Amino acid sequence: MSKVDQEAMLLAANTLRCLAADEVQQANSGHPGVALGLADVAAVLWLRHLKVCAADLAWADRDRFVMSGGHGSALLYALEHLAGYPLSLEDLKQFRQLGSKTPGHPEYGHVPGVETTTGPLGQGIAAGVGMAIAERMLAARFNTPERTLVDHRTWVTCGDGDLEEGISHEACSLAGALGLNKLVLIYDSNRISIEGQISIAVADDPVKRFTSYGWKVLECDGHDMEAIDRALTRAARSKDRPVLIICHTVIGKGAPTKADSAASHGAPLGPEELRLMKQALGFDPEASFVVPEGVRHQFAARQAKMKRLRNKWVRQSKAWFAEDSALGAAWAAQFRGELPAGLEAKLPDWGGKPVSTRVASGKVLNALAPELPWLVGGSADLAPSNMTYLNGLGDIAKGQFAGRNFHFGVRELGMAGVMNGVAVHGGFQIFGGTFAVFCDYCRPVMRVAALMGVPVVYVFTHDSFYVGEDGPTHEPVEQLPSLRAMPNLCVLRPADATETAAAWQVALARKNGPTALLLSRQNLPVIDRTVYPAASHVAKGAYVLWQRDPAALPEAIVMASGSEVALALETAQADGRNVRVVSMPSWDLFEAQPAAYREQVLPAAVRKRLAVEAASPFGWERYLGAEGMILAMTGWGASGPAGKLAEYFGFTRAHLAAMLNELLAK
Repeated sequence: MSKVDQEAMLLAANTLRCLAADEVQQANSGHPGVALGLADVAAVLWLRHLKVCAADLAWADRDRFVMSGGHGSALLYALEHLAGYPLSLEDLKQFRQLGSKTPGHPEYGHVPGVETTTGPLGQGIAAGVGMAIAERMLAARFNTPERTLVDHRTWVTCGDGDLEEGISHEACSLAGALGLNKLVLIYDSNRISIEGQISIAVADDPVKRFTSYGWKVLECDGHDMEAIDRALTRAARSKDRPVLIICHTVIGKGAPTKADSAASHGAPLGPEELRLMKQALGFDPEASFVVPEGVRHQFAARQAKMKRLRNKWVRQSKAWFAEDSALGAAWAAQFRGELPAGLEAKLPDWGGKPVSTRVASGKVLNALAPELPWLVGGSADLAPSNMTYLNGLGDIAKGQFAGRNFHFGVRELGMAGVMNGVAVHGGFQIFGGTFAVFCDYCRPVMRVAALMGVPVVYVFTHDSFYVGEDGPTHEPVEQLPSLRAMPNLCVLRPADATETAAAWQVALARKNGPTALLLSRQNLPVIDRTVYPAASHVAKGAYVLWQRDPAALPEAIVMASGSEVALALETAQADGRNVRVVSMPSWDLFEAQPAAYREQVLPAAVRKRLAVEAASPFGWERYLGAEGMILAMTGWGASGPAGKLAEYFGFTRAHLAAMLNELLAK
């Protein structure tokens, strides 16, 4: 890099510093430290290495850029503005304001060009791993020695806090095992956290740590433009390993009194500090949101080059698709992820033999997967128990990305983070499985998936005390109601194999948010759909399964989900009164139905209501009303045979019948 180039790059970096500091000062809120410290690295990356096109932010073969430390958003927005993204200076001035395009942390689907929501530290790293995996999988499917349709990198910036979070260990270990050579993690190593030097809580060696994961590790001075450029160039040449670049930086670089201290981390610099910084950097200390013309020219020149590169890719891909119509159709289908017509005909014939809903789920997956080439997934080392393995469709492993089965290892949180990355990258529908009780390990990332509205599917098996002998540590109690509390997460607990098949159809058709399937370990009777309503009613969340006299208003309503639906049905049918049984696999789907339908299923005039569910009763009050009763779990599970536990906790026909009698006697 020539001296002239270095000077121009430094001007770009200092412009980024001033813009980011102005954003934070204007908002009187934010985190200037990371923006000032990372500005040099960001300038070199965006002006010399990052393959993105502002004119086409959806370009399939663009590089992915993730700022895992999302509190550095002021820097990201400044970069996007200079690169020509649809973010104006006025948008930067509205940083952290209600309704602005520049919220406090980057939000997927809200801020132009943001590849994934970041905020909770470490999640951006895991998502980046998922993006890098998706790139390798697409390359394995569509590239040939004569044709390179997919060839891009994932660049992730992170800080000390990101690497302290457990999710970074889980995701980075997996990345090393898979040899993700198109993944570059840029570590903004300033050794400062909110509470001071990280040495108060951290003693590990990142070089040894990442080397042990199977990564290549590089180091550079994060304020030396030429050294940064060399490191980024070397990282891009990796053939068999992901790369960590440790960029030694100074937090708050440029701030005259607050640099290299926690004081610059999470509060505006203040008018005087900001004025002095601008003066020292050669900027007008009295002016705000200033972009030198030379800096605009640098970014414009880079984007002109990227637009030519993107246009070349478009022309070439169109030529390949014209030569091979099947290739073009496969590429388009891969990204649409649409369910083909007639999919129901591929579903298994269940017969009359009882089957657990986890086994039914596995049979549904294996019946549908050959018809859905974009469907991939796996488990946190529980595939034989979760029934998530796609038979005959190959594994994803180092150097082998044409398969469709992930092996996430015992890493529930990391699995969920990687799933988010695969989903936002595009090209795949991903699912991941574990035991329902361990959904708590996934929850922070599930929340972000719900915020982003991405269609990942969680397969949570062993959904109640019927787990049995493994005892209360493995028996979910509060998980089901807590999942129901999460906005935009569709929760489905099917009653039998037929409802499970319908639940999978709902999950695969859903494009605006994640779905959680809660499935039984134990066998459940298969409801005869020639006698009872079609399982397709699952899509409505709740439906009338049976009533002794459907023409009359029921005397009582018994509601249930999952394994307790059979118990409710048996109990009601043994009772001589006009009792209605309602299967309620999904509260959120039911709440989305028109009021007339909800009244049809649960008439307001029927106040005698009984619910049964092997979980905490929390939330059922909305359907029970003042006169209702519930059979639920009021404490922890226990270790013992499932049948004995059902008797112990009162999940028997005799007990439920007694409760129904008590209810009707009121």
